[in-house]
Amino acid sequence: MWLVVDLLLVGVFAVIGRLSHYGTLTLGGWWTTAWPFLAGTLVAYAALAVLRRPPAAVGSGVVVWLGALVVGMVLRQVSGQGTATPFVVVATLVLGALLVLPRVGARARR
Repeated sequence: MWLVVDLLLVGVFAVIGRLSHYGTLTLGGWWTTAWPFLAGTLVAYAALAVLRRPPAAVGSGVVVWLGALVVGMVLRQVSGQGTATPFVVVATLVLGALLVLPRVGARARR
């Protein structure tokens, strides 16, 4: 379940970014923004599987956050997309909130 939730939330991150910078949303534009971070999310899940960490754990959320962020930024850089410092800062904060806070909430509910 958490993989689907995380991929959806990373997709939402891309939607917000596209709308805030371009004012419109197309599937191609969304994909251009989203794919590096979606790939980073999948890399993070592969790491969680190797480490045998439960995806629902708050610490796993941190792994997913950092994977989406770091791998996403590296892929953006090598694919010729921007990695300006303000973008990195905003992406760090927004992805952190989207990928870690739901786990904190789920843990608090338990």
